[in-house]
Amino acid sequence: MITEILLWISQLMVTAGVVFLVAGTLGLLRFPDVYARLHALTKADTLGLGLVCMGLALQAPGLAMALKYLLIWVLMLMASSIGATLVAGTAYAAGIEPHLGEQKPLHLDSEDAP
Repeated sequence: MITEILLWISQLMVTAGVVFLVAGTLGLLRFPDVYARLHALTKADTLGLGLVCMGLALQAPGLAMALKYLLIWVLMLMASSIGATLVAGTAYAAGIEPHLGEQKPLHLDSEDAP
């Protein structure tokens, strides 16, 4: 009974992780500039990989294998943040400005609002 519950939780975590990985990939393809794309990749893909690794750790045959999955996630956390910082710093040094989009004025007074 417990193993069935763990299997369902594991499958749910892996599925949720894949959804986050797909969302990060869509962000990479759709966002307008390098900074927004980095944000999508570092946030969504890191969370997605974490869910996949935790889901696989629940299915692991032993504690050593489960710890290996979690070690993969921890190493990815470090590599992702370092890589994103380097790419963003290089883009900034090259003079690439963030895409600001359409700026809408902020109306604080209700009588000035359209």
